[in-house]
Amino acid sequence: MAITPASSYAFQGIQSGLQGLRENAAEIASADQLSGNAERPVTEPLVENIQYELQTSASVKVLQAEDRMLGILLDERA
Repeated sequence: MAITPASSYAFQGIQSGLQGLRENAAEIASADQLSGNAERPVTEPLVENIQYELQTSASVKVLQAEDRMLGILLDERA
């Protein structure tokens, strides 16, 4: 699969979303959260996780749409 501008942005979106999910998971599981000494309430990283999940899902859909379009173009040329 060739790396096009659309797929490049999609890969960046997936990477960014997964990184955000990892960071929030670490924050939620931290000792500070468990002891009640966290800088922000646990609800904030939980809500952000929903946003990161949507970002990652949308980026995957971009890759799938691009793959389908390229497949159609290749079928037409063959």
